[in-house]
Amino acid sequence: MAAQPNVVVVVADTTRVDDAYDAQVAPTLADLADAGTRATRAFSTAPWTLPSHASMLTGTHTSKHGAHAGHEQLDDRLPMLSECFRDAGYETVCVSSNTWLSAESGFDRGFDSFQQTWQVVQSGNALGGLVEETEESRLRAVARELFDGNPFANVANVLYRYLVRDRADDGAARSTEWIENWLGDRDATDPFFLFVNYLEPHLEYRPPRRLAEQYLPANATYEEAMDVPQEPWEYLAGNLTLSDSELQLLRGLYRAEVAYVDEQLAALRTALEEAGELEDTIFVVTSDHGENIGDHGMMDHQYCLYDTLVNVPLVLDGGAFSGEGELTDLVSHVDLAPTLLDEAGIDAPDARESFQGVSFHPDADAEPREFVVSEYVEPQPSMDALERNVEDLPEHLYQYDRSLQAIRTREYKFVRGSDGLRELYDLDADAGETTDVADAESAVAEDLEATLDEWLASFEHADVDESVTISEDRKDRLEQLGYLQ
Repeated sequence: MAAQPNVVVVVADTTRVDDAYDAQVAPTLADLADAGTRATRAFSTAPWTLPSHASMLTGTHTSKHGAHAGHEQLDDRLPMLSECFRDAGYETVCVSSNTWLSAESGFDRGFDSFQQTWQVVQSGNALGGLVEETEESRLRAVARELFDGNPFANVANVLYRYLVRDRADDGAARSTEWIENWLGDRDATDPFFLFVNYLEPHLEYRPPRRLAEQYLPANATYEEAMDVPQEPWEYLAGNLTLSDSELQLLRGLYRAEVAYVDEQLAALRTALEEAGELEDTIFVVTSDHGENIGDHGMMDHQYCLYDTLVNVPLVLDGGAFSGEGELTDLVSHVDLAPTLLDEAGIDAPDARESFQGVSFHPDADAEPREFVVSEYVEPQPSMDALERNVEDLPEHLYQYDRSLQAIRTREYKFVRGSDGLRELYDLDADAGETTDVADAESAVAEDLEATLDEWLASFEHADVDESVTISEDRKDRLEQLGYLQ
């Protein structure tokens, strides 16, 4: 291993830990884990993309970095992991397929190159996917975006979007191809930090037929599965009822999407090997959050902090993580930044002072975590957005108009809501978080709540009361991913 290794972080967007750790679904990830380290108790700081990625790249929790549904942007107050690597002489590259992880959202700081796969020509306005509804709505969206920023780039991107881009791929193949070309052309004298987001298996699930047919229930057809409505907010509202068999079809499509990302991991590893870089690379794979597919009566990844959303896969291979087996300690996404800096031998004292993470590097002398925290600062979509987009919004949906905080130990999870919600789950007896034992074990609940309050009082919170104004075309792109505005 080189004195300063390359560092590759791959975020398999929206990937559940149970499917990621199934070798029948993700054999490449299983190989990486067998050769390296698999974290079995890794947790996201938030259940959705924007705050989760911000935590990974700043080493801080949502309350501190301030990027959430009430402030949909990562401000420049905190050091970024990418800046730490760049300042240490690394070439820094981000390849993103998710509109939240964009220059427009403030994530380009510290990156020498920031590639957005929804653009064939990179342009400042982050032109992206357009809502695929009526022809009229598409024409309005195109007209808005064509004349915003660089008209030449916008025309190229619109043509790419509608005439070239594979509708069964949300940018994964394009990301891998770009990385392959970059590895073949780069100056190999400097180490690199590469951060990649593969958007699959984000809703809507559209895996290649060849993969879907491997994971669908017996006797189910691809056409039958693709006919199942994928409308999370209508399902949550009760306007759409899905049978157990229909949910199984969706889960099959979802697992096929995970398998598709695993193929990209294999191609990426091959590209690193062919470029002569693999032996000098720390390869990290995680997810920003999981997914509910009927779990807890929910769909998508909002409005809750169940482990189906915040327990995430985390595999590290190379360097000190080679052959380490299972890491069973509690690990948070905020721990990635100090851990990777430790592996690269980078001091970055100012950044480390801002981090809330604890290094889990094998040579670190830090004590294992006693708890992890996840936050859901504001609902996304908001109730106003649901009212505008969901017909006949039932009264019970307004229960989700709240913030949530969760503190989790190895044995228990305590969840608190701004509406007075207090829930406690005994994870040893109830791993599926189906039975609230807050009343039966009130002393445990009170102790965890006190620990949560003490933790919240231990740092300065972001002052981001104002909302971020986003353009109409960006709203279109986000709504295509289910983020109603």
